[in-house]
Amino acid sequence: MTVLIVGGGGREHALAWKLKQDDPSLSLVAAPGNPGIAELAECVQVAATDLDRLVALAVERRAELTVIGPEAPLAAGVVDRFRAAGLPVFGPTRAAAEIETSKAFAKQVMLDAGVPTARAEVFRTVPEARSCVRRYGAPVVVKASGLAAGKGVIVCETVAQADDAIDAMLVGNAFGDSGHEVLVEEFMEGEEVSVLAIADGERVLPLVPAQDHKRLLAGDRGPNTGGMGAYAPVSLGARAGVVSRDYTELLNDVESRVLLPTLAAMRQRGRPFTGLLYAGLMITADGPRVVEFNARFGDPEAQAVLPVADVAPSLFEVMRAVARGEGIPAGARCRASGHAVTTVLAAAGYPDRPRRGDPIALPAPRPDAVVFHAGTARDGAGRLVTAGGRVLAVTGLGPTFAAAQRASAETAARVEFAGKQFRDDIGWRERARGA
Repeated sequence: MTVLIVGGGGREHALAWKLKQDDPSLSLVAAPGNPGIAELAECVQVAATDLDRLVALAVERRAELTVIGPEAPLAAGVVDRFRAAGLPVFGPTRAAAEIETSKAFAKQVMLDAGVPTARAEVFRTVPEARSCVRRYGAPVVVKASGLAAGKGVIVCETVAQADDAIDAMLVGNAFGDSGHEVLVEEFMEGEEVSVLAIADGERVLPLVPAQDHKRLLAGDRGPNTGGMGAYAPVSLGARAGVVSRDYTELLNDVESRVLLPTLAAMRQRGRPFTGLLYAGLMITADGPRVVEFNARFGDPEAQAVLPVADVAPSLFEVMRAVARGEGIPAGARCRASGHAVTTVLAAAGYPDRPRRGDPIALPAPRPDAVVFHAGTARDGAGRLVTAGGRVLAVTGLGPTFAAAQRASAETAARVEFAGKQFRDDIGWRERARGA
């Protein structure tokens, strides 16, 4: 059977790796893929946003399943096009994907559904946004409403910082059209957790909870990025300050208070959500509150979650059933198989001006680590070189968090390219909990 994976980043490499681990007989095709994916799949140079050619490729290869990785083709309506052609595709329609592409829409869905979240207001003018900041007080969060590659959320410690963020978005055009509408949002206290869940419009199958690290530098300092690393599972209970090695209570709480009400609200709007619903959460003293939704596998969360997600009957079978409109199979479940820690290696100049073309030297493979390619390419001489901001994601695996963290850090340190940036403290909160 053939699976088409749309995209060419670390998330798509992790999907390809997971599918091959579950069923080595699967034939994988990636569009456009990357040098790492090319070791597992046939890479075809079709852009992830070239909808006509993607549909033609799926027909030509008789794909039993197409999985959409990035947000851009979802926003462009790739799932609508596949469904119109009668092709099985895993992902939300353009209308349903608005839960990610418009933070203003997502916030209204949550408020209508009674999903716990921060209070927020939406603005298109600087004076109104600044006035709201003064009503809320600092710290406060300023968000670009549209897609901003994970960089459109600014946590402002002072009113002056919030004013600067508003000016950058509404006047300075820092995020293009994505920042022409901004949310001023209440700051929430707690610890962030990401829950990725397969959704069939009515039901969900949550995967293993993870925690992302957005800041560029160790100790959660420096600018926001698309994510500098992640780990899974997370030993947090359903309330802040509660440590639990069994994350079942947390997932049950998220499913009942966040995921299912959101699916119901989307159905009521005539936009049933199928595919991967990603809930970015703050675990507060009152329980989980939603920071944001994404409409696809997170990056780098996918590189930490998928290697330890033991899905039954299998990830492929569950995604294919959803793509066919059959729904999540009865009895499907997911549990963690060990621990994973993912360290992102970023290019020189990231996140503002990442440098491309630096040769990469990879260490010898080891059984407890996987190197996922994100921003890599082959140059004219066939050398592996940097080709994006986040270049590689090194996932360490082990029976304990400490073993996984050690494998990730050691392997990351042995990768060589000029100007390499990475954090050596991924999972520092988990380590502090004594996990």
